[in-house]
Amino acid sequence: MIPWEIEGASFGNCNCDYGCPCQFNALPTHGSCEAVLALQINKGRFGDVTMDGVTAAMVVWWPGPVHEGNGKMQLIVDEGASTAQRDAIVQILHGEETDPMSTVWSIYSAMCPTKFTTLSKSITLEIDIEGRIGKIIVPGIFETTGEPIRNPITGEEHRVRIDLPHGFEYDIAEMGSASTEAVGEIKLSLKDSYGQFNKFHHNNNGPVRKAA
Repeated sequence: MIPWEIEGASFGNCNCDYGCPCQFNALPTHGSCEAVLALQINKGRFGDVTMDGVTAAMVVWWPGPVHEGNGKMQLIVDEGASTAQRDAIVQILHGEETDPMSTVWSIYSAMCPTKFTTLSKSITLEIDIEGRIGKIIVPGIFETTGEPIRNPITGEEHRVRIDLPHGFEYDIAEMGSASTEAVGEIKLSLKDSYGQFNKFHHNNNGPVRKAA
């Protein structure tokens, strides 16, 4: 197995209500699972390949809960990545060179028998985890915006986090409200649904956590 380790920030949007039932071992809000996410690697390596600065995104869709499978996936890697970096991040996001089911990406990949051709395109990605603000633009594929959840009466920002000390995706994630229009191989139209802002630090074995 090629050793790898990456850390950075991620922003995603799915079709579920705020909180996302998946985080609580419950079924999707509307039956199906539809989502986009993007990640910015701040520091990392894949074997001898430096992964610093690599940006990637994905669009995924399942007819039911993720664990029932039959999903579809398309990856996009920023066109600024080198060939070696692109090959490396595709392997990571497809769950290769990774202990089975140890990262959220490996789970998504295993549950998506349909994988469309990986694209190399410009990705605009802005993530402010503390502010719960985000933007993803992949021209011709999808666009996502994220903002804080707001009190429906006063309009004031509402802050809430999910803490998963043993999760396979993150330790703590900020919740927000997000919207997506996807027009590529997988078409989505999400409005004011679950937005997630989090840091990640993973390797071949899953999340990297500091010893207590």
